[in-house]
Order: sequence, then C-alpha cells, then structure tokens
Amino acid sequence: MSDLLERLRGRGWRLTAQRRVVAEVLDGDHVHYTADEVHALASARLPEISRATVYNTLGELVSLGEVLEVSTDGRAKRYDPNAHHEHQHLVCSQCGTIRDVHLQGDPLSALPEPERYGFQVSEVTVTYRGICPTCSAPS
Repeated sequence: MSDLLERLRGRGWRLTAQRRVVAEVLDGDHVHYTADEVHALASARLPEISRATVYNTLGELVSLGEVLEVSTDGRAKRYDPNAHHEHQHLVCSQCGTIRDVHLQGDPLSALPEPERYGFQVSEVTVTYRGICPTCSAPS
C-alpha cells in the first residue's frame, strides 16, 4: 500500500473506489500530474470515474494537507503527494517536467537578516529552473 493511502487510512478518510484509484495514481517518486493527467490515468484503471470526481478528490486531498498543489509559470496546477517531506522543485522551462529536490541545510539561512525587512518568515519555497535532459538532447 502506498504512503498516501496509508496516511489517508490513518486519518479515517473514506476510501471509495474512486478516491482509492486517485490516491494510487498519485503514488510514486517525483509525481506531479495535472488534474487531467490524473483523470486519464485513473480512467485507465476505473473507466467510469468522472473528471468532476477527480477534481473534487484532488481538492479534498489538498484541503487535508495530504497533497500539495504546485503552480509554475502559469502552467496547469500539478499535484504532489510528497506533502510531508520537506523538499523544493526543479522545473524544466521547456516541457514543464518537475522533479523533487532535497536541499542540504536550511534554505532560510540563504536570506540575510537585512533582506528580511522585519518579516517573520514562516515558509521558504525554492524553485530551480533549467532545461531537462530530454529537452536539451540534440534532435
């Protein structure tokens, strides 16, 4: 059973067939699917699942804090089940591929005190951008 399914069971979240298949689709490393991609993958496993059910389930998972909603450069929102492990993202500027990266040390330490302007910083989000190996490969 996936980490996400285990967490949802532990919370007592009712796992209908539709919710279960959405959680199964989101299982794995470096998963950052759009809602449409989740729907397509879920439909392959459970053909009767509706797009509305997928969107509603993703919204519930985000509200529960079990899935992160990731937006980059005005592209479609993506859903990241790695919500309980501190990480940042590496994004391909051409195709939009997203990979999780785990920084060594505290990213807040890179922000000098004078540059905080008195803010009580509660969260740091670092996004690295570049070109992935697939997009940079010669044609």
